[in-house]
Amino acid sequence: MTAAPAAPRSRSPLLAFLLGWGLGALVLLLVRGVGFAVLDGPCQGRTVLALLPPLLLGPGGLALTALNWNRPRRAALSLGLVVASLFPALAVGARDIGILRASGCAGGYVVVSRGGESVAELTVDAGTTLDLTARVGGYSAQTHPGAFALSTQTTAPGVSATFGQPQAAAGETVPLRVLISPQTPANTYTLNVRGVQRGEAQNFEATGTLTLNVRR
Repeated sequence: MTAAPAAPRSRSPLLAFLLGWGLGALVLLLVRGVGFAVLDGPCQGRTVLALLPPLLLGPGGLALTALNWNRPRRAALSLGLVVASLFPALAVGARDIGILRASGCAGGYVVVSRGGESVAELTVDAGTTLDLTARVGGYSAQTHPGAFALSTQTTAPGVSATFGQPQAAAGETVPLRVLISPQTPANTYTLNVRGVQRGEAQNFEATGTLTLNVRR
């Protein structure tokens, strides 16, 4: 009597999923290792490095899942890549971008506020005087100690703006007065505000804009 053939051993899709997740985590480590070895400065290329692993694993894993939908094990492996694009890849990338922003690598900005609320556009009458405030954001006094030199610029006829003080630390709120002459033609104007901190090796800049809709 011949022995019955052995039943084929079933392979759980869960194992394939875990393998895909492990491969995704390995890709993350490899990309970060190569990036850290190649990049020299603390800022240049770091944002791309933070976003590259999730962008590779997420769309790539979804495409592989769609191609192998009728093959459960391969589809499960591809889904593991997709999950790895979210955690740990995206979570690590978001943390890195947060560190870059805190260190000033993502650049700064100037927040213009009126009555405690940030504003980007105002509609005003000619002859109006606006008492606003401004604050340098995107940097912190810990990572960028020292003062930012404040300035304003506009080509609008009859519109001028002055800061209450010439310099301010990161996060410090300073007065900003905008004067609109009664002779200012009705139109839409842009007021540019800027803060610059000059260092020995690098300058750090924060910029902002305020749109003024002048009516008569």
